[in-house]
Amino acid sequence: MRVSVIATVLNEGPSIERLLQSLAGQTLPPDEVVIVDGGSTDDTLPVLQSWATEGRLPVKIVIRPGANISQGRNAAVAAASGDVIASTDAGVRLEPGWLEALVAPFEGEEGPHVRVVSGWFVADPHTLFETAMGATVLPRRREVRVATFLPSSRSVAFRKSAWDAAGGYPEWLDYCEDLVFDLKLRELYGTFPFEPMARVYFRPRGSLTAFWKQYYRYARGDGKADLWRRRHAIRYLTYLVLFPGLVALAVRHSPLWWLALVLGALAYTATPYRRLWGSLAGHAWPDRIKALLLVPVIRVVGDCAKMVGYPAGRLWRWQNRGRAEIHWR
Repeated sequence: MRVSVIATVLNEGPSIERLLQSLAGQTLPPDEVVIVDGGSTDDTLPVLQSWATEGRLPVKIVIRPGANISQGRNAAVAAASGDVIASTDAGVRLEPGWLEALVAPFEGEEGPHVRVVSGWFVADPHTLFETAMGATVLPRRREVRVATFLPSSRSVAFRKSAWDAAGGYPEWLDYCEDLVFDLKLRELYGTFPFEPMARVYFRPRGSLTAFWKQYYRYARGDGKADLWRRRHAIRYLTYLVLFPGLVALAVRHSPLWWLALVLGALAYTATPYRRLWGSLAGHAWPDRIKALLLVPVIRVVGDCAKMVGYPAGRLWRWQNRGRAEIHWR
């Protein structure tokens, strides 16, 4: 079985070396690594070309200036010669056994029937802020329900034939493209095997500004793809109706409503706090307090970014409602 690893890059000069080094250190070496560059203007391409010419990895470079992530992924898969495609992203560090764990189900007794395998991803924070960010936005392994888990394309493997059957990644989407691709694969093949040892490590966003942009784009992608209507409706209901209503009741009627508000906020942040506390061992108490105070701030900023991004995506969908390719379901 031939295995191709794919990734897309754009101005990843500071981080591409880390990805390539972790690919070179895999316990199961890939047969080839196909990387699509979307038009980098930094030293990303020279680094890739250096690895390719020196033979440290079997790297194949495809240059597609202006390609979005979906277009880049599709170009990479199309250029790959492997029967199985393992997808990851620039800016991550791979566990040495990542590829071996990810492709193992394709080679087991049920291998001929396996079409997709879900890998796993964990935070790799370098600062206290990133530690709080990772705890706030990323689930832990024990929280995953395998039956409903949708893998990120930073850690997933699929047969090239499955990619073809699904119609590839949706090129009309610039974000959330991997979720739409996952949903199509699930529609075709059912629940995917889950390999939590196929781990990749990536840094959470390092500032609130970068986080806002990330979650705005994610929510805009949700709106474009018509995903998670109920989740977004609950968020609007909470922030625009429930929260103002509790504040009004507390001001006008009884201070006990403030208690209800505090309890609601604690319930809303309980899971991030539970994740975060175990990550703060070894930190001084002032840093622990700072990290704990960051959690509600990060949560609110992310929610507000989603509430702005989602209608932007819905507006785009309405303006492009005549385009047949967006009707993916």
